[in-house]
Amino acid sequence: MKFIILTLFKEMYDSFLSSSIIARAISKGLIEVKLINIRDYTLDKYHRVDTPPIGGGAGLILKAQPIYDALIKNSNNNTYKIIMSPKGITFNEEKAYELSKKEEILILCGHYEGIDARINKYFDEEISIGDYILTGGEIASMCLIDAISRLIKGVISEESIIDESFNNNLLEYPQYTEPYDFKGDKVPDILYSGNHKEIYKYHQYHRLTLTKKYRPDLYNKYKLTKEDIKILKERENNIQTKDELLAISKGKKFIKKDK
Repeated sequence: MKFIILTLFKEMYDSFLSSSIIARAISKGLIEVKLINIRDYTLDKYHRVDTPPIGGGAGLILKAQPIYDALIKNSNNNTYKIIMSPKGITFNEEKAYELSKKEEILILCGHYEGIDARINKYFDEEISIGDYILTGGEIASMCLIDAISRLIKGVISEESIIDESFNNNLLEYPQYTEPYDFKGDKVPDILYSGNHKEIYKYHQYHRLTLTKKYRPDLYNKYKLTKEDIKILKERENNIQTKDELLAISKGKKFIKKDK
């Protein structure tokens, strides 16, 4: 996967591209990120890329010419072209999966008060990361790069992707670390059992209930399975099956209780 970023502030990406998972993905050759300074393509003798809007209005607008030239010289027919824009569709995990299948993505980072509207037709779509205003599209583009990259095979483990929030429109289940008892709040005993079936049921119950509580919009998109309905019924009626009780009993010996 290759990302091409059209920006006025390449230096904003220094830490992002040299840290953590993104840095490792680049070093392994799984992704490539090419930063293009829009200012390098302006024909203005003073290297200006912005100007006040025609007809009046606050702030400055990025001119069409340098953006167009940067776009043409750094893309091809296989490049999927995106503008980071508050009027674009809201970015989500489904869109990240869709974009992770592309071979090459070019992202235009707007700045100041916006861009010349005549440039929009040269792009495939506009994307927003939420209903708020940023000073530019750079931070938003990093969100896209991060979310898309982690879905590319080899960047992170497939198990991590399957279990995390938003997979199948469900939030992730609660997770715990040692100690067993933290200020009176204890790790659920079932998690020590080693019984994958019963642990799955515990996790799935909490994925369902947390999503319904905090993201009903996602929950309404999710189609409950017969197993989901059974899990919800058992938990909501405080029914503990023999298998669950046996698993908890066997797992108790693995609980490390602080003395």
